[in-house]
Amino acid sequence: MTLNSYTEKELTEALKKHDNAAYRHLYMNYRGALYNNILQIIPDTETAADVLQEAFIQIWKNIDKYDENKGRLFTWMLKLTRNMAINQTRIKNFKVHSKNEELTNYVSVIDNKTPQLTAINHIGLRQQVHKLRKELKDVIELSYFEGLKQEEISEILKIPLGTVKSRIRMAVIELRKEFL
Repeated sequence: MTLNSYTEKELTEALKKHDNAAYRHLYMNYRGALYNNILQIIPDTETAADVLQEAFIQIWKNIDKYDENKGRLFTWMLKLTRNMAINQTRIKNFKVHSKNEELTNYVSVIDNKTPQLTAINHIGLRQQVHKLRKELKDVIELSYFEGLKQEEISEILKIPLGTVKSRIRMAVIELRKEFL
């Protein structure tokens, strides 16, 4: 085995021993293919380069998880890299969709919050919510008073999303009867 040439088995064994020459060989010989795979998912070259760098770190850290009986080393690295690129696009989409409002909008929301809380307490909404059955009260508390999304409530209460939606609807119907 020379420094510049490895069989896949030799390379895998050297990588699992955390041999620096093997990692250099791996990087020099596979970076182009992995980078092109990332570029198919993330067209931004700078972000793609960051994902590639992170992928090689994950390969270094997780090489012991690679099982040569389940497939080739390149296939394993390709799958790992592809998943990291997909995750990066999900993170980017999440950040884009959760951008903050302009400061002026935010200030007006803060200014309007105190009267709304007072109005809720004034009309006795919280007291009426506490009169609901426990399963209805729980979803209303988390949704309206804690500001959680229905998906988050589903995870917290460990109930299906459809059940959360139904309970919120039933609770609103019950509360309407009290205020109409």
